[in-house]
Amino acid sequence: MHTAFIAALAGLGTGLSLIVAIGAQNAFVLRQGLRRQHVAPIVTICALSDAVLIAIGVSGIGGVIKQWPAVLTATAWVGAAFLVGYGLLAARRATRPVSALTVQDTLGSSPSGGRPGQRGGSLRAAVLTCLAMTWLNPHVYLDTVLLLGSVANGYGGARWPFGVGAAAGSVLWFGGLGFGARLLRRPFARPGSWRVLDAVIACTMITLGVLMALRA
Repeated sequence: MHTAFIAALAGLGTGLSLIVAIGAQNAFVLRQGLRRQHVAPIVTICALSDAVLIAIGVSGIGGVIKQWPAVLTATAWVGAAFLVGYGLLAARRATRPVSALTVQDTLGSSPSGGRPGQRGGSLRAAVLTCLAMTWLNPHVYLDTVLLLGSVANGYGGARWPFGVGAAAGSVLWFGGLGFGARLLRRPFARPGSWRVLDAVIACTMITLGVLMALRA
């Protein structure tokens, strides 16, 4: 039990160290959290996706992925195109005035009296975007499946507690990022703040997309 607990703590720390970084997925979750749009399903998708990938790595299947480099290359090109495209859309938003609805939704009210998050992007679009950012990123397979899986297997019989700890780290991070973003709603009540956020997201997405393409 003691060994399993230590392994779980190690998994928690390792998992957090891999996901707590500025990236496409985190930027998307943050924006959805600030707008309070479909936060629960987005957080759930991110956490469950990580859990599946971690389980694949811990089970040792990650070694099979090494035998299919062409798949990772194809995924990299598709993911790069997607990130650059999303980044250009964010850049377009950054150059346009933010609507009054966006500002009021951030504060928790809307002109029509509806609940926050009911307007704006559809749930289907948000889910598809989240899935694309998660599963079209080849670094997810390299970091979560191969790297984290290799570390987990170093714990021998305690590798599954390690995996559970890593998965718990994903739940804590994405839950805190998505639902905790509302604490920033006051600063983001200003239209200029949204334009700055979109500009940062645009730079992040486009840079990651270009780097992904160069490494493909």
